[in-house]
Amino acid sequence: MIFTSPGEIAFTIFNYQIRWYGLFMFFAILSGILLVKYLAKRFYKEYDEDFLIDLSLILVLSGIVGARLYYVLMDFGYYSRHPLEIFALWQGGLSIHGAIIGAVIAGGIFVAKKGFSFLKTADLFTFGLVAGQMIGRWGNFFNSEAFGLPTELPWKLYIPLESRPLGYLFYDTFHPAFLYESLGSALILIILLALKFKFEEMKPGTIFFLYFVLYSCLRIVTETIRIDSVLSFGHFHIAHIVSAVLIIIGITGLITVNRK
Repeated sequence: MIFTSPGEIAFTIFNYQIRWYGLFMFFAILSGILLVKYLAKRFYKEYDEDFLIDLSLILVLSGIVGARLYYVLMDFGYYSRHPLEIFALWQGGLSIHGAIIGAVIAGGIFVAKKGFSFLKTADLFTFGLVAGQMIGRWGNFFNSEAFGLPTELPWKLYIPLESRPLGYLFYDTFHPAFLYESLGSALILIILLALKFKFEEMKPGTIFFLYFVLYSCLRIVTETIRIDSVLSFGHFHIAHIVSAVLIIIGITGLITVNRK
Protein backbone atom coordinates (compact mmCIF):
# COMPACT_ATOMS: atom_id res chain seq x y z
CA MET A 1 0.00 0.00 0.00
CA ILE A 2 1.35 3.42 -0.98
CA PHE A 3 0.03 6.32 1.09
CA THR A 4 -0.36 9.37 -1.14
CA SER A 5 -1.64 12.68 0.15
CA PRO A 6 -4.54 14.09 -1.91
CA GLY A 7 -3.25 17.58 -1.13
CA GLU A 8 -3.50 20.14 1.66
CA ILE A 9 -6.90 21.58 0.70
CA ALA A 10 -10.00 19.69 1.85
CA PHE A 11 -12.63 21.99 0.28
CA THR A 12 -13.42 25.63 -0.36
CA ILE A 13 -16.22 27.74 1.14
CA PHE A 14 -16.87 31.21 -0.29
CA ASN A 15 -13.36 31.29 -1.75
CA TYR A 16 -11.90 30.36 1.65
CA GLN A 17 -9.75 27.26 1.63
CA ILE A 18 -10.34 24.71 4.40
CA ARG A 19 -7.21 22.65 4.94
CA TRP A 20 -7.00 19.05 6.07
CA TYR A 21 -4.43 19.97 8.71
CA GLY A 22 -6.84 22.39 10.37
CA LEU A 23 -9.69 19.90 10.20
CA PHE A 24 -7.66 17.18 11.88
CA MET A 25 -6.47 19.61 14.55
CA PHE A 26 -10.11 20.53 15.20
CA PHE A 27 -11.24 16.91 15.49
CA ALA A 28 -8.18 16.08 17.61
CA ILE A 29 -9.06 18.82 20.09
CA LEU A 30 -12.75 17.95 20.06
CA SER A 31 -12.14 14.23 20.65
CA GLY A 32 -9.75 15.01 23.50
CA ILE A 33 -12.27 17.28 25.23
CA LEU A 34 -15.12 14.78 24.83
CA LEU A 35 -12.99 11.98 26.28
CA VAL A 36 -12.01 14.17 29.22
CA LYS A 37 -15.68 15.01 29.91
CA TYR A 38 -16.62 11.32 29.81
CA LEU A 39 -13.83 10.24 32.14
CA ALA A 40 -14.56 13.12 34.51
CA LYS A 41 -18.13 11.89 34.95
CA ARG A 42 -16.86 8.36 35.53
CA PHE A 43 -13.74 8.84 37.68
CA TYR A 44 -13.20 12.52 38.49
CA LYS A 45 -16.58 13.71 39.73
CA GLU A 46 -15.15 16.61 41.76
CA TYR A 47 -14.63 18.57 38.53
CA ASP A 48 -17.73 20.44 37.36
CA GLU A 49 -18.42 21.14 33.70
CA ASP A 50 -17.57 24.84 33.90
CA PHE A 51 -14.11 24.05 35.28
CA LEU A 52 -13.50 21.46 32.56
CA ILE A 53 -14.55 23.83 29.79
CA ASP A 54 -12.48 26.73 31.15
CA LEU A 55 -9.39 24.58 31.61
CA SER A 56 -9.84 22.93 28.21
CA LEU A 57 -9.87 26.35 26.55
CA ILE A 58 -6.75 27.43 28.44
CA LEU A 59 -4.92 24.21 27.58
CA VAL A 60 -5.83 24.41 23.90
CA LEU A 61 -4.72 28.03 23.52
CA SER A 62 -1.56 27.68 25.61
CA GLY A 63 -0.78 24.37 23.91
CA ILE A 64 -1.02 25.88 20.42
CA VAL A 65 1.08 28.91 21.41
CA GLY A 66 3.68 26.71 23.10
CA ALA A 67 3.73 24.24 20.21
CA ARG A 68 4.28 26.94 17.62
CA LEU A 69 6.76 28.97 19.68
CA TYR A 70 8.84 25.85 20.38
CA TYR A 71 8.90 24.90 16.69
CA VAL A 72 9.82 28.42 15.59
CA LEU A 73 12.66 28.61 18.11
CA MET A 74 13.98 25.25 16.94
CA ASP A 75 14.12 26.56 13.36
CA PHE A 76 14.81 30.19 14.21
CA GLY A 77 17.21 30.69 11.32
CA TYR A 78 14.41 30.11 8.82
CA TYR A 79 11.68 32.05 10.61
CA SER A 80 13.97 35.02 11.29
CA ARG A 81 14.15 35.41 7.52
CA HIS A 82 10.43 34.72 7.01
CA PRO A 83 8.74 36.25 10.09
CA LEU A 84 5.24 36.33 8.58
CA GLU A 85 5.29 32.54 8.28
CA ILE A 86 5.38 32.27 12.06
CA PHE A 87 1.61 32.71 11.98
CA ALA A 88 1.03 30.26 9.12
CA LEU A 89 -0.21 27.44 11.33
CA TRP A 90 -1.97 25.76 8.42
CA GLN A 91 1.44 24.80 7.03
CA GLY A 92 2.08 22.59 10.04
CA GLY A 93 4.93 23.07 12.46
CA LEU A 94 3.34 22.39 15.86
CA SER A 95 5.58 20.59 18.33
CA ILE A 96 3.98 18.30 20.90
CA HIS A 97 6.83 19.01 23.32
CA GLY A 98 6.14 22.73 23.07
CA ALA A 99 2.42 22.08 23.55
CA ILE A 100 3.11 20.11 26.74
CA ILE A 101 5.34 22.85 28.14
CA GLY A 102 2.83 25.59 27.35
CA ALA A 103 -0.13 23.63 28.68
CA VAL A 104 1.62 22.54 31.88
CA ILE A 105 2.60 26.13 32.73
CA ALA A 106 -0.73 27.78 31.93
CA GLY A 107 -2.85 24.88 33.16
CA GLY A 108 -0.82 24.54 36.33
CA ILE A 109 -1.39 28.19 37.23
CA PHE A 110 -5.14 27.93 36.58
CA VAL A 111 -5.52 24.68 38.53
CA ALA A 112 -3.58 26.11 41.48
CA LYS A 113 -5.81 29.17 41.59
CA LYS A 114 -8.89 26.94 41.65
CA GLY A 115 -7.44 24.86 44.50
CA PHE A 116 -7.40 21.50 42.72
CA SER A 117 -4.65 18.89 42.65
CA PHE A 118 -2.29 19.48 39.73
CA LEU A 119 -1.32 15.82 39.38
CA LYS A 120 -4.89 14.52 39.52
CA THR A 121 -6.02 17.09 36.96
CA ALA A 122 -3.01 16.27 34.80
CA ASP A 123 -3.99 12.60 34.89
CA LEU A 124 -7.45 13.39 33.56
CA PHE A 125 -6.31 15.65 30.74
CA THR A 126 -3.51 13.30 29.73
CA PHE A 127 -6.15 10.99 28.27
CA GLY A 128 -7.43 13.84 26.11
CA LEU A 129 -3.89 14.72 25.04
CA VAL A 130 -3.13 11.21 23.81
CA ALA A 131 -6.46 10.97 21.97
CA GLY A 132 -5.68 14.27 20.29
CA GLN A 133 -2.22 13.11 19.26
CA MET A 134 -3.63 9.92 17.78
CA ILE A 135 -5.96 11.88 15.48
CA GLY A 136 -3.91 15.03 14.97
CA ARG A 137 -0.93 13.19 13.52
CA TRP A 138 -2.98 12.53 10.38
CA GLY A 139 -2.80 16.23 9.62
CA ASN A 140 0.90 15.65 8.89
CA PHE A 141 -0.07 13.17 6.21
CA PHE A 142 -1.94 15.77 4.16
CA ASN A 143 0.93 18.26 4.55
CA SER A 144 3.47 15.61 3.45
CA GLU A 145 5.49 15.94 6.64
CA ALA A 146 6.58 13.76 9.58
CA PHE A 147 8.08 11.10 7.33
CA GLY A 148 11.10 8.87 7.74
CA LEU A 149 13.90 7.33 5.75
CA PRO A 150 13.32 6.03 2.21
CA THR A 151 11.72 2.60 2.11
CA GLU A 152 10.12 0.12 -0.26
CA LEU A 153 8.01 -1.55 2.41
CA PRO A 154 4.38 -2.28 1.49
CA TRP A 155 3.15 0.61 3.71
CA LYS A 156 5.39 3.26 2.19
CA LEU A 157 4.51 6.95 1.91
CA TYR A 158 4.90 8.95 -1.29
CA ILE A 159 6.42 12.41 -0.73
CA PRO A 160 6.26 15.06 -3.49
CA LEU A 161 9.58 16.32 -4.80
CA GLU A 162 9.15 19.80 -3.29
CA SER A 163 8.72 18.32 0.21
CA ARG A 164 11.81 16.08 0.16
CA PRO A 165 14.94 17.14 2.06
CA LEU A 166 18.16 17.73 0.17
CA GLY A 167 19.96 14.47 -0.32
CA TYR A 168 16.70 12.54 -0.78
CA LEU A 169 15.42 14.14 -3.98
CA PHE A 170 15.76 10.94 -6.00
CA TYR A 171 13.71 8.83 -3.58
CA ASP A 172 9.95 8.64 -4.00
CA THR A 173 8.67 6.69 -1.00
CA PHE A 174 9.48 7.00 2.68
CA HIS A 175 8.54 5.56 6.07
CA PRO A 176 5.17 7.01 7.22
CA ALA A 177 6.48 8.15 10.62
CA PHE A 178 3.21 10.00 11.25
CA LEU A 179 1.36 6.69 10.99
CA TYR A 180 3.73 4.95 13.41
CA GLU A 181 3.20 7.71 15.95
CA SER A 182 -0.58 7.70 15.46
CA LEU A 183 -0.79 3.94 15.98
CA GLY A 184 1.64 4.14 18.90
CA SER A 185 -0.49 6.85 20.51
CA ALA A 186 -3.56 4.65 20.10
CA LEU A 187 -1.74 1.83 21.89
CA ILE A 188 -0.67 4.20 24.69
CA LEU A 189 -4.25 5.40 25.09
CA ILE A 190 -5.49 1.81 25.35
CA ILE A 191 -2.86 1.03 28.00
CA LEU A 192 -3.69 4.10 30.07
CA LEU A 193 -7.45 3.53 29.85
CA ALA A 194 -7.04 -0.15 30.74
CA LEU A 195 -5.00 0.79 33.82
CA LYS A 196 -7.55 3.39 34.90
CA PHE A 197 -10.51 1.05 34.54
CA LYS A 198 -8.60 -1.78 36.25
CA PHE A 199 -7.03 0.24 39.06
CA GLU A 200 -9.37 3.14 39.57
CA GLU A 201 -7.72 4.41 42.76
CA MET A 202 -4.21 4.94 41.39
CA LYS A 203 -2.05 7.57 43.02
CA PRO A 204 -2.47 11.02 41.42
CA GLY A 205 0.19 11.60 38.81
CA THR A 206 0.57 7.95 37.80
CA ILE A 207 -1.15 8.38 34.42
CA PHE A 208 0.62 11.68 33.77
CA PHE A 209 4.12 10.40 34.46
CA LEU A 210 3.52 7.06 32.76
CA TYR A 211 2.51 8.97 29.64
CA PHE A 212 5.84 10.79 29.74
CA VAL A 213 7.68 7.46 29.71
CA LEU A 214 5.53 5.68 27.12
CA TYR A 215 5.22 8.53 24.64
CA SER A 216 8.87 9.49 24.94
CA CYS A 217 9.94 5.92 24.15
CA LEU A 218 7.66 5.98 21.11
CA ARG A 219 8.98 9.37 20.03
CA ILE A 220 12.60 8.24 20.28
CA VAL A 221 11.82 5.33 17.94
CA THR A 222 9.94 7.41 15.37
CA GLU A 223 12.41 10.29 15.61
CA THR A 224 15.30 7.92 14.86
CA ILE A 225 13.96 7.22 11.38
CA ARG A 226 12.65 10.74 10.64
CA ILE A 227 14.60 12.92 8.24
CA ASP A 228 12.46 16.09 8.33
CA SER A 229 13.05 17.06 11.96
CA VAL A 230 14.26 20.54 12.90
CA LEU A 231 17.45 21.20 14.85
CA SER A 232 19.65 18.11 14.85
CA PHE A 233 23.06 17.47 16.38
CA GLY A 234 24.68 14.87 14.19
CA HIS A 235 22.47 11.79 14.36
CA PHE A 236 20.53 13.15 17.34
CA HIS A 237 17.48 15.38 17.01
CA ILE A 238 16.43 17.81 19.70
CA ALA A 239 13.33 15.62 20.17
CA HIS A 240 15.65 12.76 21.23
CA ILE A 241 17.11 14.90 23.99
CA VAL A 242 13.77 16.25 25.21
CA SER A 243 12.27 12.74 25.15
CA ALA A 244 15.16 11.38 27.22
CA VAL A 245 14.61 14.16 29.78
CA LEU A 246 10.89 13.38 29.92
CA ILE A 247 11.64 9.68 30.49
CA ILE A 248 13.79 10.60 33.49
CA ILE A 249 11.08 12.94 34.79
CA GLY A 250 8.43 10.28 34.21
CA ILE A 251 10.28 7.49 35.99
CA THR A 252 11.22 9.78 38.89
CA GLY A 253 7.62 10.95 39.15
CA LEU A 254 6.24 7.40 39.10
CA ILE A 255 8.58 6.33 41.89
CA THR A 256 7.82 9.44 43.93
CA VAL A 257 4.02 9.38 43.76
CA ASN A 258 3.77 5.62 44.31
CA ARG A 259 6.22 5.45 47.21
CA LYS A 260 4.56 4.03 50.31
